[in-house]
Amino acid sequence: MSDPDVLVLRQTIHGSDASDLVASLRERLPDREIALARTPAEERELIANARAAVGLHIDEELLAAAEELELFACVFAGTGHLPREALADRGVAVTNASGVHGPNIAEYVVGSMITHARRWPRAHRQQADREWRTYETTEVYGSTVAVVGLGAIGQTVLERLASFDVEAVGVRYSPEKGGPADAVYGFDEFHEGIADAEYVVLACPLTETTRGIVDTEALKTMRSDAVLINVARGPIVDTDALVSSLRNSRIRGAALDVTDPEPLPEDHPLWGLGNATITPHNAGHTPHYYDRVADILAGNLTRLDDGEELENRVV
Repeated sequence: MSDPDVLVLRQTIHGSDASDLVASLRERLPDREIALARTPAEERELIANARAAVGLHIDEELLAAAEELELFACVFAGTGHLPREALADRGVAVTNASGVHGPNIAEYVVGSMITHARRWPRAHRQQADREWRTYETTEVYGSTVAVVGLGAIGQTVLERLASFDVEAVGVRYSPEKGGPADAVYGFDEFHEGIADAEYVVLACPLTETTRGIVDTEALKTMRSDAVLINVARGPIVDTDALVSSLRNSRIRGAALDVTDPEPLPEDHPLWGLGNATITPHNAGHTPHYYDRVADILAGNLTRLDDGEELENRVV
């Protein structure tokens, strides 16, 4: 095999293994040499002269074997697990996969809003009991939605909600950057940002600022008919405070793809609450994950050739 332009490291994401990523890359880059490393020995051998590598992780030992590496394309949005200083010292650019989850997680959020507005959990319970009894519902259309975190996922959520004619509110670290919202607040105005929202969507990273930000006081600030949707990280929400609020109808409901603790224990009280919908950190699942990773990497190889700034560069 000739020296690879791109080396695909060992990995599995959402049930798809590295060979699926190779297929996506070869479709987009028919004139490039794409190599797949199936063993640790192959990784060390093939990375020696590879121009770019793509994977979940690269450790310092494997990095030391790379003689020609210009780019490491991480298939995760987060890169805190990478040896970033070592990569920078060797002049290796690092990109992430920010944006690949936008479409699928936005669909999860919109679906959760409709689920709670139309009260599908009650419908399912009544169907299981063969009970024909009408009940009141609401609409997503025309509601106020606060999205906490206006990164790729948060912005995609608001783009999908445009057809629902919602009043859009955003909360982000740099409110001066604005976003696809009618109003944007900083985290120092978090309560003002969520106070009028019928739906509060958490799509922000877990940081010292956001850890536990949805606490007893925040839940008191939220409207009594509000639904909390968490597609971020479990510890952003004070779970005990949320359970109390749901039990006492201080808010209307919650849709949780992430929890604290996680996995959620079988005997946890959240499971027994009729106004909570829970999924096992599954909102990010999509059969198109590697296709979107390949789109970013293919574009960045062209940018490398042309000396242009790389998309999603973090190092």
